Amino acid sequence: MKLKTSITLEQEVITAVEEAAREGESRSQVIERLLRQSLSGREQAEVDKHDRNIINDYADELNEEALDVLAYQVVT
Repeated sequence: MKLKTSITLEQEVITAVEEAAREGESRSQVIERLLRQSLSGREQAEVDKHDRNIINDYADELNEEALDVLAYQVVT
């Protein structure tokens, strides 16, 4: 369901929106697409941050394991 809203934007933002428009896309469609991309990017950034925290929590253990595996490699 679409809801109608009114926002006030600086002229340079409107110009950027118009430049970002795909052929036949209205301002509303451009703004909605760009907002969705931005929000999706923010969600992905949170997931990435969470994943990095998990990796960092286990970094010492993972590094020790990697060094142990490397010790078994044959040098030629």
